[in-house]
Amino acid sequence: MRINKKLLLVSLLCTGMIFLQSFKQKHDDDKPINLKVLSKDISEKDLHTIMKSFSMSLGVRCNYCHVAKEIPGQNHPQWDFASDDKKEKNTAREMMKMTMAINSDYLGKIKTMGDGLEEIRCVTCHMGRTTPIISVDSLPHLPRQEH
Repeated sequence: MRINKKLLLVSLLCTGMIFLQSFKQKHDDDKPINLKVLSKDISEKDLHTIMKSFSMSLGVRCNYCHVAKEIPGQNHPQWDFASDDKKEKNTAREMMKMTMAINSDYLGKIKTMGDGLEEIRCVTCHMGRTTPIISVDSLPHLPRQEH
């Protein structure tokens, strides 16, 4: 009986070690690559926060800008976040540069003169759409308020 208990204990320990090794440790190799506008030192948490903001601001999911390959038998696609194959990703980079310039070069100067304006973000113009709202005709129709 004693041998069976030892065998069981060793088996459980080995299984536990294999299970723990399946959770990959974070290494420098796991840092995002091909970042051209965002800081290369960005934390994973900050990167996810920014990406979630983009997603919500444009009303899209990750695959709008990023390459995803469906793998048979898996519930989730295999992501190639570094790929520049989608034009939407490059458009997003240009829009990020534009927004940063507007905030620093224009709105930033207004802030020094007083209360100033709030920074613009993707949602400022996109309002949950992939194309920015650029004309009054594009605005959602709201009920007219009487004064």
